[in-house]
Amino acid sequence: MHLSVIGSGIVGVCTAAWLQRDGHRVTFVDPLDAGEACSFGNAGSLSPSACLPVGMPGLWKQVPGWLADPLAPLTVRWAYLPRALPWLLRFLRHSRREEVVRIATALRGLLAPIFDSYGPLVERAGVGHLVRRSGCLYVYSSPAAAARWAFGMNLRRRLGVELREVGAEELQALEPDLQGRFRFGLLAPENGSTPDPAALVKALHAQCLRDGAVHLRERAAGFELAGREVRALKLASGERLAVDGVVVTAGAWSAPLARALGARVPLETQRGYHVTVRSSNLALSHTVMAVEDNLMVNPMAMGLRLAGSVEFAGLAAPPARARADVLLKKGRQIFPHLDTSDVSSWMGHRPCLPDSLPVIGRAPAATNAWLAFGHGHVGMCGGASTGREVAALVAGRVPQVDLHPFRAERFGAFGTYSPGRRGGGPGVAAAGAGGRA
Repeated sequence: MHLSVIGSGIVGVCTAAWLQRDGHRVTFVDPLDAGEACSFGNAGSLSPSACLPVGMPGLWKQVPGWLADPLAPLTVRWAYLPRALPWLLRFLRHSRREEVVRIATALRGLLAPIFDSYGPLVERAGVGHLVRRSGCLYVYSSPAAAARWAFGMNLRRRLGVELREVGAEELQALEPDLQGRFRFGLLAPENGSTPDPAALVKALHAQCLRDGAVHLRERAAGFELAGREVRALKLASGERLAVDGVVVTAGAWSAPLARALGARVPLETQRGYHVTVRSSNLALSHTVMAVEDNLMVNPMAMGLRLAGSVEFAGLAAPPARARADVLLKKGRQIFPHLDTSDVSSWMGHRPCLPDSLPVIGRAPAATNAWLAFGHGHVGMCGGASTGREVAALVAGRVPQVDLHPFRAERFGAFGTYSPGRRGGGPGVAAAGAGGRA
């Protein structure tokens, strides 16, 4: 089959690579080079433990204060609030305890096979060094402080995540550059990261091209359908690309394409920021999540990356530099000796759904279209396993992951959430139109 993969971020390139393993011919359609959106600027986490949703029990108590503070961990620009408010209300409904358990169970199924799913792809591309399994440290000021997050950590354990308690002395030995500021930690030894997420995406994309894929630097504008079958992809240039099927992996820009294929989903962009400090005076052996500061710190090839910010302002608003400055300030507080003389910052668009679950599966209105977008904070974590499962769907194989919780139809005909009925089957599909540890 000749399949068009719309989007060349981590989800798109992994999907293409897995499709090629089944012998399909792939054409990427994306005006950007591979790995230039969220796949460039994410925190680089490859964490099987990253199964908790963004919305956790009790979060609603913090939201009003955060909305009043433009530099809070989660904020909405006032001009965008009328548009974001319905999404936020849905988001809060999914933060109820029973919902969190359901969502985390689904995400754990998708993320547990991270390294099994990446393994064949990085081996073929010859970039095994871009996937490392060095573990993640969740650090706290004290055991009492850690107890505030006990529900989530215990849920992770119940879902099979290994978490080992680390006292102050061992924490200091594991990461001397933390300099004793944190007195308690939890080590997730199965977690990992990539030292260069953009390089990883570009390397996998380059291997796809060597294996025969083509990349059209065009924008997808819609579909030409015959009954319930996509016959061609319409391009913004006015040209059409004849295909045997399509996969929508366009990240935050996926909603219009999905709608053209019968899926109305409440996709929103959570604008994420990072700061990269090109410092040589600090060395970490693990990814570090400073939980109380909502800050992820990942040692990368280009320096120390600091990430941990959510802003709602849409796709068009300019970045708020002050939000990056807050990340740098937190970094200085954690590492007072950090050399910050050479710093860069970035903002990108995380594609997010209010239940923190991506859409993965067949599109509702066409038999030869599939959807794979909305990974939010876990795109790098879930990219390879998503690609593997989409390839299974295309081939008619039974997926290894339970994809029922990820179906587009869970939002109903008008984009409103509906839990649906278990066992309804994958149905038919259609397609249309960038790190928590």
